[in-house]
Amino acid sequence: MTQRRIIDAHTHIWDLDRAEYSWLTPDLSPIYRTFHLDEVAPDLEACGIDSVVLVQASDTDADTNHMLNVAERNPMVTGVVAWLPLDDADALADRIEVLLATGCVVGIRTLIQDMADDEWILRPAVQPGLDTIAEAGLSFDYVTANPTALRHVPALATLHPNLRIVIDHLGKPPVGDDADAMGRWRGLLDEAAAAPNVAAKISGLTASVGPPDNWTVDSFRPVVETAVAAFGAERLMYGGDWPVVNLAGGYARWFEGISQILEELSADELDSIYSETATAWYGLDKRKGTV
Repeated sequence: MTQRRIIDAHTHIWDLDRAEYSWLTPDLSPIYRTFHLDEVAPDLEACGIDSVVLVQASDTDADTNHMLNVAERNPMVTGVVAWLPLDDADALADRIEVLLATGCVVGIRTLIQDMADDEWILRPAVQPGLDTIAEAGLSFDYVTANPTALRHVPALATLHPNLRIVIDHLGKPPVGDDADAMGRWRGLLDEAAAAPNVAAKISGLTASVGPPDNWTVDSFRPVVETAVAAFGAERLMYGGDWPVVNLAGGYARWFEGISQILEELSADELDSIYSETATAWYGLDKRKGTV
C-alpha cells in the first residue's frame, strides 16, 4: 500500500489559563480542560498524520497568540487559522499585519454560530473585512452549528468571488435524523458547492440524534458520498477536529471510520482529500512548514 501524505486540516488546542472559551462549559466535561498538542501526538502518529492546521476556538487574540506560540516551536503545525475582528475595520487592519508577519497564518475564522444575529456574516460592516482577508491571500473558514447557516454561503461567495471559503464539518449534517432533515442539508450543501470558490472539510461529523458518538460507518457514508458528489475531491479536505472528536468516540475511531469510506475513492481523489486540497486552499506550500 502506497504511503500518502495526510494533513489534518482541522485540529484545536486550547489553554483555559491563557484564553477565554465562552462556549466551553462544564456540561462538556470530556473536553472541559486544557488540551496541548502533544496529547494527541500518539494518535496522529498511529494514523499516519504528517502535519496539522491549528484552528481557532475562541474569538480572542489570546487564543490566536497561543496557537502561534505552539506553531513556532512545533514542526508538526503547518498553518494556523486565526481570528480577526471582521466587523472592526481599523482593528482588523492593524492585526492582520501582525498575523501575516508570523508566516504561520493561512486562514481566518470567527465563531459565527455563536452570534446572536444569525445574519451577522452578511452585515455590511463585515464585508470589508472579508475583502481584506481575500486580498491578503487568506482563506475564510465558515463554521456552523447546524445546516441552516449554509444558506448564507452562496451570497458570500458571490459578494467575495476572490475569497476562498472553507465550510467546516460539511455544515453539520443531521446524521441520524429523518430523510427530510438530511434532504434539507443536502440541498443547502449543493447550493453552496455550486460556487467555485467554496470548499469543505470532512471533519466534525457526529450523530445529531442521541449521544454524539452514536454513529456508524454506514451512517456517515451517505454524508461523505454527498460531499464528494457536490464538491469533487479537489474541493474537500480531511480534518480530525481534535479534541472535540473525543465526544464522538475519539480520534482513532473517527479516523478509522472515515478512512473506510474514503478508501472507496481513487488514489488521485484520496491524495486530494488527504493533502492536496488543504495545501492549495490554505496555501500551505507558501507558509511555515511547507508541504
